[in-house]
Amino acid sequence: MMDSPDYNTIFAFKTKQLAIMIIKEFSKLPHNEAFSVIRKQIFRSSTSMAANYRAMCRARSKAERFSKISIVIEETDETLFWFEMLEELKYVQKEIIADIKIKTEEILKVTSSYRKMLKN
Repeated sequence: MMDSPDYNTIFAFKTKQLAIMIIKEFSKLPHNEAFSVIRKQIFRSSTSMAANYRAMCRARSKAERFSKISIVIEETDETLFWFEMLEELKYVQKEIIADIKIKTEEILKVTSSYRKMLKN
């Protein structure tokens, strides 16, 4: 399933669109020093997720593919971590990021399943 070029193209587009959505939504929110640090981390981890998924699509070997998908999982999970920090610090209301968080969790589930498949 993940090996088909169409699926990879679609999923690469989805990860990039999620990163763009995160940048657009979080750029609208007010600026303060603490929030700016977390915002920068979210931008970095979400764009890294998208870039590494794209790199995974072009992997030259199964080992390289496994390595890249592992980075995607790590960066996606980090993005979720920063969302949790924002919620717990009450910098954003849960409703504001609910949709983005669901999309991020879906990417984490799909990529984690794919990595398990690659491992076997």
